[in-house]
Amino acid sequence: MAMRIIKDDLTGPEIRSLLETHFAGMLANSPEGSCHFLDFDGLNAPDVTFWSIWDEDALMGCGALKELTPVHGEIKSMRTHSDHLRKGAGAAMLTHIISKARERGYQRLSLETGSAEAFAPAIAMYQAHGFAFCPPFGDYVEDPHSHFMTLTL
Repeated sequence: MAMRIIKDDLTGPEIRSLLETHFAGMLANSPEGSCHFLDFDGLNAPDVTFWSIWDEDALMGCGALKELTPVHGEIKSMRTHSDHLRKGAGAAMLTHIISKARERGYQRLSLETGSAEAFAPAIAMYQAHGFAFCPPFGDYVEDPHSHFMTLTL
């Protein structure tokens, strides 16, 4: 399998469908006021770079990097397509985002994820890549439905 990661403009039907699934999944596993995903407009904002990961013509997943400050980035919209779970797409996307954050000169990369059991695989992946739990960052506040994690670059 030869995975390739591309900068994505979010116009393709495959990525739009995956993101709709992502949005629904977030709302199904966390109360609405505790969901912090970016919608299509948010993912197209100038301070966000969005990528998709493919195996040939099959969409495997996606992820985004949002600039919070010139030295601090946030991971957004990490999602693996259900047909491609446990094939390494999530880890490949996370490695790509970490690399891009380093290229940009960020000193810190952070994320917010849910605290429900559905988020346990993602949390384990982040921990395996060196992320540690931290207090809320940016505009986030303490929330029992959220976990905050960070990686010093």
